[in-house]
Amino acid sequence: MSSASIFISIIAALSIGAMSPGPSFVMVSRIAVSRSRADGLAAALGMGIGGAFFSILALAGLTALLSQFEWLYIGLKIAGGTYLAWIAINIWRGASKPLDIGETATMKPAPGRSFITALLTQISNPKTIVVYAGIFAALLPKTVPLGLMLALPVGVFAVEAGWYSIVALAFSAHHPRQIYLAAKAWIDRTAGAVMAGLGLELVVSGVSGR
Repeated sequence: MSSASIFISIIAALSIGAMSPGPSFVMVSRIAVSRSRADGLAAALGMGIGGAFFSILALAGLTALLSQFEWLYIGLKIAGGTYLAWIAINIWRGASKPLDIGETATMKPAPGRSFITALLTQISNPKTIVVYAGIFAALLPKTVPLGLMLALPVGVFAVEAGWYSIVALAFSAHHPRQIYLAAKAWIDRTAGAVMAGLGLELVVSGVSGR
């Protein structure tokens, strides 16, 4: 199989995974709908860089280190789950606070903050690197051409940033914002509950060694 065919196969597999609902989707959609389109796109950029970072670690063989030192993997899971739970608590606590969006918006866009929040959310789940490593192991040849190795992080960035840019553009549109404003408390509490559940699952899986 040619390097181009291998690259396309890997990107296709990663695209399906990126579109699966998870903490990243919850975070980017909420940032886009509650802040601004610029914030949503900054969050998408954070997701892309986080994904590229994990892909580089997977190619570098960090997964072998994590499998050798199980305590390190467990610690990363617990830390990541705790971070997601902390985000969930903040979302829940702010659910009842009114938010004015539009020309008289009181919340100024903060793309830098949104970028960091999204980046930390992306890298808070060490399972991502295991997924990348699994796909790489299944589809990459024993000897990986240098060009393919350099192209993969770029491809992963394009997949993650591209998908979440679509999410950001969709949720920052006028109609979704009006829906969010009309039901902010319920939407935020639902988002907080989902995020808390994902964080708890990560912590439990770490403690149980799964």
